[in-house]
Amino acid sequence: MGMFITLEGPEGSGKTTVAKKVVKELKQEGYKVLYTREPGGVAIAEKIRDIILDVNNTNLDARCEALLYAASRRQHLVEKVIPALEKDYIVICDRFIDSSLAYQGYARDIGIEEVYDINMFAINNCWPDITILLDIDPEIGLKRIKNNRQDEVNRLDLENINFHNKVHQGYQLIKEKYANRFTLIDGNKSEDEVFNDVMKIIKNKLDEH
Repeated sequence: MGMFITLEGPEGSGKTTVAKKVVKELKQEGYKVLYTREPGGVAIAEKIRDIILDVNNTNLDARCEALLYAASRRQHLVEKVIPALEKDYIVICDRFIDSSLAYQGYARDIGIEEVYDINMFAINNCWPDITILLDIDPEIGLKRIKNNRQDEVNRLDLENINFHNKVHQGYQLIKEKYANRFTLIDGNKSEDEVFNDVMKIIKNKLDEH
């Protein structure tokens, strides 16, 4: 069985950039590694992603949003993640269940436990071996997005700073709740420093595996 590694963090934490650099480095070192993302990663899940992030869907109900994320997650797992793990790949996933717990469970006020229950049905006990949380001040993260993002604005970008502060708080609660699999990285550092910190954590985990 391979290894399932997830990267988490608020908007602008740099996890996507770092995840892709990690995948490139691990491949150069001879590891079998797969990069993927949530929501999305496979065709059906990408269609669900389009619905979730569409700026025209501002009236999307919070519970409906949570269910859509869980549905996308299920399809992604069975179609892409689990088959790769069964072939002994290291799977690096940009977001997973903890995003739903922080964003919908805490920031949307649905309840962390309620969103956890929805996702238990979806993931069927397929947990990450390790989750790396890139911690960043929400205001800094949003400034990064404004300065660096080339693609179109998505629905989550339209949320106010209070929502993003709650996402950050939610991650802190989840990190404490699942401390056995979480590792915290200071996302306020430079891209190279964050990358090096993440690589050290992953290499140590691989050595233990």
